[in-house]
Amino acid sequence: MEKALLILFIVLFAGRIICRYVLERLNIRHLQHHGKEIPSVFQGMLDEEMLTKMADYTVANNRLASRENLVNDAVEFVVIFLVLPLLVGVLVTWKIHFIFQALIFFGVLAAAGGIAGLPFDLYHTFVLEKRYGFSTITWRLWFTDFLKSLILSAVLMGILVGALMAFILYLPASWWFAAWLFFTAFEVLLLWLYPVVIAPLFNKYEPVRDEKLAERITALMAKVGLQTQGIYQVDEGKRSRHTNAYFTGIGKTKRIVLFDTLLASHSPEEILAVLAHEVGHWKKKHILKQLIFMIILSFLVLYIADQLISSPVLYNAFSVPPQALYAGLFLLSVYGSCIGFFVSPAGSALMRRYEREADKIAVELTGTSEHMINALKRLAKDNLANLHPHPLYVWFYYSHPPLVERIAALHSMSTKNEA
Repeated sequence: MEKALLILFIVLFAGRIICRYVLERLNIRHLQHHGKEIPSVFQGMLDEEMLTKMADYTVANNRLASRENLVNDAVEFVVIFLVLPLLVGVLVTWKIHFIFQALIFFGVLAAAGGIAGLPFDLYHTFVLEKRYGFSTITWRLWFTDFLKSLILSAVLMGILVGALMAFILYLPASWWFAAWLFFTAFEVLLLWLYPVVIAPLFNKYEPVRDEKLAERITALMAKVGLQTQGIYQVDEGKRSRHTNAYFTGIGKTKRIVLFDTLLASHSPEEILAVLAHEVGHWKKKHILKQLIFMIILSFLVLYIADQLISSPVLYNAFSVPPQALYAGLFLLSVYGSCIGFFVSPAGSALMRRYEREADKIAVELTGTSEHMINALKRLAKDNLANLHPHPLYVWFYYSHPPLVERIAALHSMSTKNEA
């Protein structure tokens, strides 16, 4: 049985590596063959020089991501077969509490992953993004962000790991159910706290200065009975020239956030169209549906973990002492990550459906698809988006429909409305 578990892991692990590599190569080759073709919906807006820049940016990002994935896979493999047995072997011999063993264990693994990814993050931020005119961040700000993120991650991980280990230790028969209740409550609490406690640690949020735009946004929200605690702009331009807008928070902390870069580069009509799309997500209850799905999924995952965590077969397969239940949870998470990769296209397809529904609501709210189309075209140009992704890459990874397909669908909506 131990050999079967090892073979299953190696097949899943190797399959994920091969699948990622093939998809990335397909996407790059497809772009290299079609990257200089101007889609009909972008005629008159893009020239060959801009298309070349967009293609080069996509290829550079894909190649960097491919290398990072390979390094992360190599680190994970080394951790599982070399570091894990040694680390757990040392921890179980130390005369320290079980919960502290788990905290050290997950802390070491998190540190290994963070160190492996750090060079890629630095290269992406200070080389690739600067080369294409996006990154505006200073070394001082980057280090401040890094330090804040490190402390915040350590605190959150300490709370979650400590609570989980306490449930396993003191509620052995029902730990999974107690953990599910705790994680659900904790996730909802974070959603509520994020806009007012966590996000302000990194950025300055202030009410939108353009009063006329704020009034138009408020009127748009009133059409669907949506009340927020404010319409804010955020100083994201100090890090990057990328543009965005989003809803965040739940209950009384719900708010609309606009990047200062979006306000500077888009017309009021385009901004309203983008927000109308976000309102579409709210009206169709997409965020609520995703939250409910995650709650149900976490219930099933924790129940399955409870059934498997005590099996000595799992520990013997990876030469780990069976009393180190935290190592068992880690090994189960590795299997879950590999399996999750292969079922992710189902989630991507559902997200693309949500985006189409939100686009439809945006057209209904604004009365036209013109402004949304213009906003998407500008977003594509400003962010150097890939206009020619490979269909298989889209099917596997994309949470949004490809831009050309999305704009064509919006044109179709406009034609139907006129008819």
